[in-house]
Amino acid sequence: MKITVWGCRGTLPTPGQHTLKYGGNTTCLEIRNRAGFLTIVDAGSGIRYLGKSIMQEKNVDEMCLMLTHSHWDHLMGFPFFIPAYFSKFKINVCGVQSARNYMSQSLARQLEAPYFPVNFDQLKANFNFSCKGPGCERCNHMKVESINLSHPNGGFGFSFSENGRRFVFLTDNELGYRHPDGLLPEDYVEFARDADLLFHDAQYTEEDMVKTRSWGHSTYAEALDLAIRANVKKLGLFHHDPDRTDNEIDQMVSELQAKAAARSSQLEVFAVYEGMQIELE
Repeated sequence: MKITVWGCRGTLPTPGQHTLKYGGNTTCLEIRNRAGFLTIVDAGSGIRYLGKSIMQEKNVDEMCLMLTHSHWDHLMGFPFFIPAYFSKFKINVCGVQSARNYMSQSLARQLEAPYFPVNFDQLKANFNFSCKGPGCERCNHMKVESINLSHPNGGFGFSFSENGRRFVFLTDNELGYRHPDGLLPEDYVEFARDADLLFHDAQYTEEDMVKTRSWGHSTYAEALDLAIRANVKKLGLFHHDPDRTDNEIDQMVSELQAKAAARSSQLEVFAVYEGMQIELE
């Protein structure tokens, strides 16, 4: 399994000098199984660059698109996803049964007038919204599992397993506040148990939480605690706040590395950055 990060910023795209290291594009992940089949997670602004990359590949004509939820920063790149405009591509929009209607509606609404000049029904790609979820038969060459996120309006986290290795993705998940349909921290600990790699929402500091409690995101300290309790091997801090500078993220990582060592944990802690590639073999 190979994971490529095309966007890891939260809330809105944030270009500028202060985000050069970790990137300013919003959530989009590319996951390739051992056979090379493509699964995309979320359609934030980073999907534009993924689409340009796909257009350079001769052997890719089918893919799966999985959505964690329908907040704008996780969908805003879809109208600029070039493969959606070409008939050679089949796009399986995959997810749990209860999410199928909202996924089709959420994608279509990104292209409604007066917000965008092209309607969804003008896209030439073959969209399949009837996948058995989570994941269609092809992307389920990996084992794909889901869990409800604790986030306003709901959402889903995912676990991808292949060849005895496992990647867990829990973005937009507030561990310190239980939203409707959200679960307890202990449930997320069990979902991530013994994962080789965890990307978890780490948008806020404790100081931020004075005003952002219930907004749907965790502190970086909460993400660390979950990873240690779950015996995760590697923790990637994800969904960086748009105002968080590269230097501030570096400081967060250093602080968490020291805290992990103080707890005698072998956990590897890093901040996810745009362009990062990780292979789990």
